[in-house]
Amino acid sequence: MDIHEILKYLPHRYPLLLVDRVLAFEPGKSLTALKNVTINEPFFTGHFPHHPVMPGVLVIEALAQAAALLTLKTSNVEADENSIYYFVGIDNARFKRPVEPGDQLILKATVLKERIGIWKYAARAEVDGRVAAEAELMCTVRPKET
Repeated sequence: MDIHEILKYLPHRYPLLLVDRVLAFEPGKSLTALKNVTINEPFFTGHFPHHPVMPGVLVIEALAQAAALLTLKTSNVEADENSIYYFVGIDNARFKRPVEPGDQLILKATVLKERIGIWKYAARAEVDGRVAAEAELMCTVRPKET
């Protein structure tokens, strides 16, 4: 899945779109995506000017976006103005190594279960085959409140 198809499913746009390409997709089971981390990312200006590191919360957000793609593409639900994909929980988040400019962040999301419209995933971010972060994420799609 290239960036054009990703934009059909995710409502995120620059500077908060954190998935560049989907490398593998198994409907209802798993998705592997890629984020190319460059020095041009706006967060590196302040985090940290003399030693740029991608904020851990943004690594988790990238994982949540990969999980969203897994759910939305599995359900064949494209982004629209009537619904929103909510990040509703995170458990067991761990950060194992910093993510720096020049890294290719591999984002892996695997469905653990789905119940009453709430999806739970095992999520892992890797750089060069080494774990950068991992967590269990919970997300849901709901109608947008007016």
